[in-house]
Amino acid sequence: MTTGVRRRMGVKERREQLIGVALELFSSRSPDEVSIDEIAQAAGISRPLVYHYFPGKQSLYEAALRRAADELATRFREPHEGPLGLRLLRVMGRFFDFVDEHGPGFSALMRGGPSAGSTTTNAMVDEVRKAAYEEILAHLRVDRPPVRLALVVRSWVSLAETTALLWLDGREVPRAELERKLVQDFAALCAVGAAYDEETAEVISRALEGETARGPFGDLAARLLVLAAPVVPVVPRQRSRQA
Repeated sequence: MTTGVRRRMGVKERREQLIGVALELFSSRSPDEVSIDEIAQAAGISRPLVYHYFPGKQSLYEAALRRAADELATRFREPHEGPLGLRLLRVMGRFFDFVDEHGPGFSALMRGGPSAGSTTTNAMVDEVRKAAYEEILAHLRVDRPPVRLALVVRSWVSLAETTALLWLDGREVPRAELERKLVQDFAALCAVGAAYDEETAEVISRALEGETARGPFGDLAARLLVLAAPVVPVVPRQRSRQA
């Protein structure tokens, strides 16, 4: 962060600097707690000069959110190579890197912060969710998903978002455990959807090719088999007609 050093900058460079400074401050504290004076001091300029580039704190806040939203959306990008479970595990690792680094900023983005309910902020959040949704569909190798599969993917994106927000409140569950759990949650949601819909089952079966027993999906399957053992019905053998 720049402090106490003034130098001449072009309009675009100065705006980018102010956005970066604001985002850094919003990442460590709630945007409500950050003042224009603090942003100006951190940028090494006067308060009036901040207003020269941004009409007010709200516009600077939204510009910082825009940068955060764009960065968050990129965290879901992953080469389509190797087992799906491991790919999603890497995605969750990058997602939680962002959440960990930008805790208050992430909360502000997803909860609306000082501009809760504003059209601009809601649009940014929707863009992040849409980017995540489309990336997951790309991993499933489907352009137009069955209705039930689309519901599953959207539900999982929402689950990841909600889980991250809850984790930030106390960080009581180790990150690695939570990341793996969310990947397995995705598998569980897909399994339920596939059990009741042939189109979803076809897509999921194709996407799971190459999975290994040691991956997050294989690990979940093994645990579920053990858990389900006591309740799996045993079908009695039919007696021979000669008996």
